[in-house]
Amino acid sequence: MSNTGPDKKVNIGEEKKELIEISFQRTGNLIDKAIDNLIELAQPIHHPELVREIIITALKAGREEEIKADLKLINTTLKEMRFTSKVFGPYRYIRKVTVFGSARTKPDEPVYEMARLFGKRLAEAGYMVITGGGPGIMQAVNEGAGPEKSFGVTIRLPFEQKINPVIEGNPRFISYKYFFNRKVAFIKEASAVALFPGGFGTLDEAMETSTLLQTGKRYPIPLILIDEPGGTYWKKWIKFFEEELLSQNYITASDFCIFDRVSSVDEAITKINHFYHRYHSMRYVNNKLVIRLLSSIKPQDIQMLKEKYYKILIPNGDIYLSESFPEEADEPELMHMPRLVLDFNRKNFVRLRCLIDDINNL
Repeated sequence: MSNTGPDKKVNIGEEKKELIEISFQRTGNLIDKAIDNLIELAQPIHHPELVREIIITALKAGREEEIKADLKLINTTLKEMRFTSKVFGPYRYIRKVTVFGSARTKPDEPVYEMARLFGKRLAEAGYMVITGGGPGIMQAVNEGAGPEKSFGVTIRLPFEQKINPVIEGNPRFISYKYFFNRKVAFIKEASAVALFPGGFGTLDEAMETSTLLQTGKRYPIPLILIDEPGGTYWKKWIKFFEEELLSQNYITASDFCIFDRVSSVDEAITKINHFYHRYHSMRYVNNKLVIRLLSSIKPQDIQMLKEKYYKILIPNGDIYLSESFPEEADEPELMHMPRLVLDFNRKNFVRLRCLIDDINNL
């Protein structure tokens, strides 16, 4: 008689393995030990705890995601972001200006020459430029700046995407599968963003940059809207904001501090340079906003800033001068700079931009 039945399991010689927990918290299990061994074998590894979390994330995705397309998206995204950091890494301390504009602008149009001159003047002022690497305004800016001062971050499209000759074969050229990775490179690496007239893509970048600055998802940078002399492209864009968005309280009057409209290359360069006249950069340390300055400001000016910007502080918050914090030791090249410290409420990012303008005007 067989002792097997509908409620009996037949042992075919291999028991089902018990799943080992995959956790961001260390448990000391076999997976933790294997990852630690892998990191040790791959030395030198910078910030091993962060690398460990990246590996854990990949393992979790492999266990949880049954759809191959989702894993391919995660895989490609990580690869593209890794390569972005590799390409931009050697130039981390050189300020860069991202420039957008129409790919359809022809070389015989006045705005093309204006964009070419803008790239040239940026390079002369010590900036590098980042464009989409295509024709039109992008090519004009790359031509002006020259190949040694240019980055090109293109997107692979179903139809042919022409790479401009300045960027083609350039070691500072990146081709992306996903728009969202490309957008990160455009904004994350930029010390300023400038936009010439263009189509849907240009308007998309204008709105996204404005949104990131308004919400504080990007530290303040200049956002320059460039019309050719007598041009009305950005003038009408701003008028739409005033007549439709502002009038219906979708935005506030202070939101117009996010961007500047100009109609000459000289004015655009002046706006960008002035933003970094005294202001250098910022970071958060122990819940305080630390603004690094190229030169200090007077005590009476501190009092003026307190009175004018008290609403952007936490209750009973303060604004004061300081030396560098020990937590900033990972940026030794900035340790000598004076600091302006704010008990910032992390809400009024547009007014924070206005404060930076006032600091530069002192």
